[in-house]
Amino acid sequence: MEYTLIRSKRKTTVLQVKSNGEVIVRAPLHRSRREIDDFVRSREDWIADAREKLADAQKDKRIITPQEREWGKKAAAMYIPERVAYFAARMGISYGRITIREQKTRWGSCSSAGNLNFNWKLMLVPKELLDYVIVHELAHRREMNHSPRFWAIVEKELPDYKERRKRLKAVNLE
Repeated sequence: MEYTLIRSKRKTTVLQVKSNGEVIVRAPLHRSRREIDDFVRSREDWIADAREKLADAQKDKRIITPQEREWGKKAAAMYIPERVAYFAARMGISYGRITIREQKTRWGSCSSAGNLNFNWKLMLVPKELLDYVIVHELAHRREMNHSPRFWAIVEKELPDYKERRKRLKAVNLE
C-alpha cells in the first residue's frame, strides 16, 4: 500500500487518511522502514474503512454556491457579533475582536488574547448550532481547555449542548 511518510521527533507512529484517500504515516526518526511497512499492513482494514467513510461523506457533502458564499460572509459579519455580545453579557464574559473566516475544519476558535474567530459557514446551519459554537468559544475565555470545568460553563448556558454538538458534527459542507 502506498503512503506518504513524515518522520519527526515523535514517540509514536500514527496513520491519517486524508479526504482524497491519501494515507499519511507520521513516525519517529528511529523507526525502520520495515517496521513502518508492517505497521501500515497491520492496519489495512482500518485504512479501507476510513477511505469508505470518507467516500460516503463526500457523496453527502453539500456544495456551497458562490452566491451562498457571498451572502454568508456578509450575513455572518452582521449576525455573529450580535449573538456573541448577547451570550457574553448573559455569561459575564469579555472578549477581544471577532473575525469571520472560512476554515476547512473549524467552526470557531478562541485565542489566548481573547480574540474570537468564527467560520462564516455557521450561517448555513440551524441557529441553535451557531449559538452552541458561540457559547463554546466564549467558555474558552474562562477555561482554555476542554476540562470538566469548561463543559460545566457550556452546560450552564446550554443544558442541551451535547445534542447540539452531536448535530454540528454531522454537518457536511464543502
